[in-house]
Amino acid sequence: MIITFQSKASGDVIMFGDVARKMMGVMGKQEASDKGILTVEQLPEAIDRLKQAIAADKAQSATMQDEELPQFEQTPDGSKRPYVSLAQRATPLLELLEWSLKKKVPVVWGV
Repeated sequence: MIITFQSKASGDVIMFGDVARKMMGVMGKQEASDKGILTVEQLPEAIDRLKQAIAADKAQSATMQDEELPQFEQTPDGSKRPYVSLAQRATPLLELLEWSLKKKVPVVWGV
């Protein structure tokens, strides 16, 4: 399943469903929701939470040697895909949230 984060302030951010749900949890939203909204009032907290998660992920990765970093990650259906860090996955979403806050428009998904 694919989930698309949308805002009138910027281009769409498209993610695998499991990754999008993880980002929702990081932002303080219900992870199981395939539809949702971040209101303009909720954006500052969601941005702060994503920034903290990105910083923590980068700090953890910095302590690891290249050969210690995972090469693959498990998908919900049991297959494998190349590993992508939380920081790499969250950065486009963070940019969408920051543009949305600047333009004072909400971010929605699943609509």
